[in-house]
Amino acid sequence: MRHKLFKKQFGAIALIVFLSLSAILIILTFMYNEYIADQKYQTLQKSCESIADFIEIGNAQESEQYDDSSIFYMMNNLAIVVDSDIFITDQSGVIRICGCKSWNSDESCSHQGSQLNVAEIEKVINEGGYEINALGFYVDPHYTAVEIIETDGVKKGYIVAADSLDEAGELMKNITYIYVISAIIPLVLMFIALYFMTYRLTRPLRLMSEASKAMARGDFSRRIPVTRDDEIGQLAVSFNQMTNSLARLEEVRKSFIANVSHELRTPMTTIGGFIDGIMDGTIPPERQNHYLQIVHDEVKRLSRMVESMLSISRLESKETELVKTDFDFKEQLLGIVISQEKRIEEKNISINGLDELECITINADKDLIYRVVYNLVDNAIKFTEIDGEISFDIKLDSGKFTFRIENTGKGIPEIELPHVFERFYKVDKSRSSNKESTGLGLYIVKTIIKNHGGVIKVSSVENQFTAFEFTLPIR
Repeated sequence: MRHKLFKKQFGAIALIVFLSLSAILIILTFMYNEYIADQKYQTLQKSCESIADFIEIGNAQESEQYDDSSIFYMMNNLAIVVDSDIFITDQSGVIRICGCKSWNSDESCSHQGSQLNVAEIEKVINEGGYEINALGFYVDPHYTAVEIIETDGVKKGYIVAADSLDEAGELMKNITYIYVISAIIPLVLMFIALYFMTYRLTRPLRLMSEASKAMARGDFSRRIPVTRDDEIGQLAVSFNQMTNSLARLEEVRKSFIANVSHELRTPMTTIGGFIDGIMDGTIPPERQNHYLQIVHDEVKRLSRMVESMLSISRLESKETELVKTDFDFKEQLLGIVISQEKRIEEKNISINGLDELECITINADKDLIYRVVYNLVDNAIKFTEIDGEISFDIKLDSGKFTFRIENTGKGIPEIELPHVFERFYKVDKSRSSNKESTGLGLYIVKTIIKNHGGVIKVSSVENQFTAFEFTLPIR
């Protein structure tokens, strides 16, 4: 079963080759038979015509040079040259002169006096070509040609030339033998080449089948070696790319499950512990409101996390359709910054570049872009130290809109930068202690920008700054 495709492919091509060669042999046999029969008829017919001309000349000259002996010698020579039997018969088909050697001794032979079938002779004449028949004289069929002997327009007899089919049959056997022998070596070489070509053609497919079975078992380590630059090679490349994607998805899935389990376990443990403490009296009544407030905060955190995960699911599955409208991005940005005025003043943060921004109208989903900008502004305020700075910049270039927000602070270590947009990822030094963070905000930001056909990137230098920048197509 493992090599079923290989056997089918090899068997089908081998059968086609065999049938093609067989068809060629049949066609050649038919053509050779036709050619040999035609050549034999032409030879026999010319022999008959030569003898008829000789007799006609003799009758016209009435010379003794054209007696039965001279006619025999001509018939005998022709019979030897064309390797056939030549007879002269009377009107009733009785043989009068035979071209065989024994007739010369006493003008008689075993053929003399025998009678040919006149109906068969006339049939040969009427058909206008050669006939394969026994003439009522031979046991086996013969090629036959006939010429009429006439004197003054009166039919006197027939000149009949006949040759056995055995010679033609033997020739066809020799031709077939030569054809088969000459075809054996090319056939062997062809089947060897066909075997390796078919094996090489089906090997990537067999490896793909084995790799797909391994993937079904959860093993994504198999890869298909790419050894060719044709459709099969391209299929192998695509299969490897698919395997890499599935492997990454599997890693993300495992990481997501582990992160979700961890993020849910911590607040659930806190909530369960405090509730148990209140119920069993471990926590005194005067402290219960304090711990109930902590439980309340953890429940809200869980609610935010669930809401964020639902948002991610809708964004990734494209269930949330983009409702694009034209709006002034600067106006939206100013509204978000003003809403965070209290937090900005508490940390004495300087806002730079906001009053220098141009009014730029973009076409996008206003609510989703608001969520992106709010998240980025919120993070910038959160991680900017007291007396720090936040800078804004927007620009329009080559049909693309770019927004940049930069804040001073501890920054993000270079090793952490490739991971900041991953789900549940928190930079250890700056974010892990923040209980309000779910670790999903930047992933949602990246997904929204990606759904708009844009790109977002981050840059940072430790203890100096962190900057986020996204680009959107105008239309």
